[in-house]
Amino acid sequence: MLDTALILFARRGIADTPLSAIAREAGVTPAMLHYYFKTRDQLLDVLIDERIQPRRIAIGKVLDMNAGDPVTVITQLAERLMRTATEHPWFPSLWMREVFSDNGMLRQRIVKRYGQLHQQSAIDCITHWQSEGKLNPNFEPSLLFISIFGLTIVPLIASHSWRNDPLREKLGPTDIARHAVALLSQGVAPKK
Repeated sequence: MLDTALILFARRGIADTPLSAIAREAGVTPAMLHYYFKTRDQLLDVLIDERIQPRRIAIGKVLDMNAGDPVTVITQLAERLMRTATEHPWFPSLWMREVFSDNGMLRQRIVKRYGQLHQQSAIDCITHWQSEGKLNPNFEPSLLFISIFGLTIVPLIASHSWRNDPLREKLGPTDIARHAVALLSQGVAPKK
């Protein structure tokens, strides 16, 4: 039922997915779904605790001030995001629809339950690396994650429409991650 809910929420949005649709798609009766989840909020809380929060923690752990070379850490962050998105196909669409949008119900619920997990420590880590001269001092630390997300997850979502595009049909998650890391670590200037 949880996996079905995630898939439908990613496809339709949380507000537009009634519990009865989740029950129907999962092949259970609405009464059975209501036995486990009395309300949509209760279902969201379980989804956050069991499916979403473990992925947030795993992604957030990559950014550690003592982890070594910042370019390697940022590379691992991009790769971890891509791995999460490919292992859990609901993740990209759900995150775009329900976390990054203005009225995302999921973002509000996650912040209410867990706050801004790892956000300040990640910004502090990046700022520290910048002050040590290990990272470009001109980029904004608070925009790093959203930039990596935009360079990885958005192309991954778009890749579903590339199936008949001879220029991009063979590009997969590894290619997208490599491209994102190249842009992040080397920019667009030619290699010297």
